Amino acid sequence: MRPALTRLTGLALSSALLFCRVGAAVTLASDIDPSALPPIDAATSLLIVSPHPDDEILCCGGVIQRVVHAGGRVTVVWLTSGDAARMSLILAGRSLFPGATVARALGAQRMAEARLATARLGVTATEQLFLGYPDGGLEELLSTHRTAPYTSPTTRTAVVPYSDALFPGHPYTGESLERDFLAVLERVQPTLILAPTPLDSHPDHRAAGLLAQRLGARHTPALSLRYWIVHGGEGWPSPRELLPGLPLMPAPLAVALAPAGFALVPVEEDAKLLALRDYQTQMRVMAPFLLSFVRTNELFSTRADLDARQAQAH
Repeated sequence: MRPALTRLTGLALSSALLFCRVGAAVTLASDIDPSALPPIDAATSLLIVSPHPDDEILCCGGVIQRVVHAGGRVTVVWLTSGDAARMSLILAGRSLFPGATVARALGAQRMAEARLATARLGVTATEQLFLGYPDGGLEELLSTHRTAPYTSPTTRTAVVPYSDALFPGHPYTGESLERDFLAVLERVQPTLILAPTPLDSHPDHRAAGLLAQRLGARHTPALSLRYWIVHGGEGWPSPRELLPGLPLMPAPLAVALAPAGFALVPVEEDAKLLALRDYQTQMRVMAPFLLSFVRTNELFSTRADLDARQAQAH
């Protein structure tokens, strides 16, 4: 395995060479496990459903690059702006009890980081879509707050507070979230959606997966849905550190989904690492966890939680 410092040397050159190398590299990578994703080409319209800024890089940083270099279209929709990240709020506010102003400022900062990180991988500004729903509250919206507005305990608002969100001022209700998500589907017309599995231990991730599962296929029956996981069980990924050149193993919570590996080439790993480092707010508080997703593969399943549970029952 090459040392991480050696692999980062000459990244500008390697990124340029990716345009020349990716054709042969893709053929080699796809031979490893063709079941991970459907074929990627210029007709691919990829939509990544990201609960928070940084999830899209963790799960799909390599796939983003592959679609871009194939001439396809990549869109990322962030359901929240990550404005309830507890440790980041404490550091930003220098207080155990940061106020709503600090929370909204954190949300704006994480949105700026998301723009920088995804642009680095080739996602255009027009395909960076922020919905601005409450961090930590998505599951509430899909259950007890489908019609009654939910007030975020961190931003102290019951509507989307960010002027640069796709639909500023929309109420924090499940019905509003679903309408906005359907509007994104109508705008993007995806052929492939990558979303969290509802088996993820984080409530926002579970809700994001259910949203994609319920509305994605209903809107476009012919599209492909694949599921990924970030919060996959205590201690996962293991070991929690930057270990380029090693594969990511299936998470304990997602073993029943039988995830397949999408192989990355070295320059894709390198670019993914650089994009991840753009998330300075999160790197300050959870760098070992984030860096452990920079591996030789990314894992995707064709099945969501209900399918997996039924399989287990039989």
